[in-house]
Amino acid sequence: MAARRPSAYPPPVKVGEFVQAPEAEEDERIDVGVVFVGAGPAGLAGAIRLGQLLGEDPAAAERLGETPIAVLDKGRVVGAHLLSGAVVNPSALRDLLPGEDVAALPGCFGPVTKEAVYLMSKSFEVRIPTPPPFHNKGNLVFSLSQLGRHMAELAEQLGAMVLPETDAQRLLVAGGAVRGVKTGDKGLGREGEPLGSYEPGVEVHAQATVLSEGTQGHLARAAMEQFGLRGEFPQAWSLGVKEVWRVAKPLDHVIHTLGWPFRTTRKDREIGGSFIYPMGPDMVAIGLVLGLDYRDSTLSVHDSLQLFKTHPMVRQLLEGGERIGWGAKTIPEGGFLALPSSLSMPGAVLTGDSAGFVNVPKLKGIHYAMRSGMLAAEAIYEQLKAGQDLSAPDALAGYDQRVQASHIWSDLKKVRNMRQALGKGFAVGGPIGGLMDISRGALPPGNWKFHGDAEAAVEPHPGKRVYPAPDGKLTFDKLSSVFLSGNRSRDDQPNHIRIQENVPREVAEAWAAMCPAAVYEIGRDDGGPTVQLKLAPSNCVQCGAITAKGGRLTPPEGGSGPEYSNM
Repeated sequence: MAARRPSAYPPPVKVGEFVQAPEAEEDERIDVGVVFVGAGPAGLAGAIRLGQLLGEDPAAAERLGETPIAVLDKGRVVGAHLLSGAVVNPSALRDLLPGEDVAALPGCFGPVTKEAVYLMSKSFEVRIPTPPPFHNKGNLVFSLSQLGRHMAELAEQLGAMVLPETDAQRLLVAGGAVRGVKTGDKGLGREGEPLGSYEPGVEVHAQATVLSEGTQGHLARAAMEQFGLRGEFPQAWSLGVKEVWRVAKPLDHVIHTLGWPFRTTRKDREIGGSFIYPMGPDMVAIGLVLGLDYRDSTLSVHDSLQLFKTHPMVRQLLEGGERIGWGAKTIPEGGFLALPSSLSMPGAVLTGDSAGFVNVPKLKGIHYAMRSGMLAAEAIYEQLKAGQDLSAPDALAGYDQRVQASHIWSDLKKVRNMRQALGKGFAVGGPIGGLMDISRGALPPGNWKFHGDAEAAVEPHPGKRVYPAPDGKLTFDKLSSVFLSGNRSRDDQPNHIRIQENVPREVAEAWAAMCPAAVYEIGRDDGGPTVQLKLAPSNCVQCGAITAKGGRLTPPEGGSGPEYSNM
């Protein structure tokens, strides 16, 4: 087999396909003041902050109409699609909820008091001094899905209208400005035909639109394409697969590991590691994260996690326990150099993971997402109070200025070359990364180039990987994991995944192995230059990996996908 670049087989997507002009008459649309697209930490923090500001200024609230704030979310309930590690820097939460004991919020399992980092081999581990970026003492362990549900309740108490089961399919643009979004149809059959339960999508018109869709934001990407907001370098992602276990023995410290089960050479580019976090006295979260520009077409993060659990140290932690949760999600890792050229456009702003606000070496993004949502709310309120048209050119440029003056900007700039350094392999990249940390990003100087994940050529590694057979106790297959995610997708709903279905075997093999939900399977192979891919879209947990690796994920029907409860 020859190495192939997935980028050579782009998805069947037309330029501007997800952008349209508003068409609905006044009595056929929903008019709101500000719409937050996505009920994650960025959107919910923004809705709460805007609600706080409007609560102190009834005149400004009146200018936003009968529904000043709306939050749309595609999950069946808020939090259904939220997944993270998650050890959270609580600074943004404390500023958002002054006077609250954030450690007592729903979904919080307490502060980090002890931590350890290990370098792993197949059969043993070596504890190493905790690298500065991994220091987490004082941060809080959270279930992001549970925190999200609580934040939605707070937003509603402040006057926001929260609409779950509502997928935003198209960006409404007219006169060079964003005017809102159009939601997707419901009740369509496999070929797009209306079924008995059919409900057409609706246009949601807004004075300002906050794109807070999280990783692989569908309309965020459409907006960046429409307004030419690409960053200096393309965005890059990692894929994280996480399990929650009920365990017999409590874990009292946070664990991170490097090395096995991934290869650590520059050629292989397997940049990743694991996390094991305590969730109270009887649960732990365990997961693997891997950069998606790896080379081996047979690499599976899900199956690598099953292999990781067979390590003696990890097996001992889980012994006598029960797996009670599973999920997967991509993480933007391009950092400072992949940020959009502008975070605002007429009538809209980009926040959180949709903008790419993640600190790769620290494994942190939730507090940046919250902070960006809060800054967006403040920028919108400032212009609203001044009586400005939020769709005017540069009307929301104050958001860019706020972000650039915040710790989001300074933090990400310091580590702008970290992922590139780690891509040189553990032996070389580790010391370079240490120098970057000590010098606060001054050394080595400059901006190091990197490529998109789909540009990495894939082929089978000569050293074949051997994954453990699922035993249903410690190790599990992909389909049983999808079931555990609470996936609610109809088998007969339209396909929401855009890929070329006849591609070289190397590319097809990479997509099938990569997907943690067994969406892709190699079908027809007549010995020609390509094989046929078979898809099971209803398995999809909307992790976004296929978008990073050469396809395009679009939102499925609202209310479908996973239903995470403890992630």
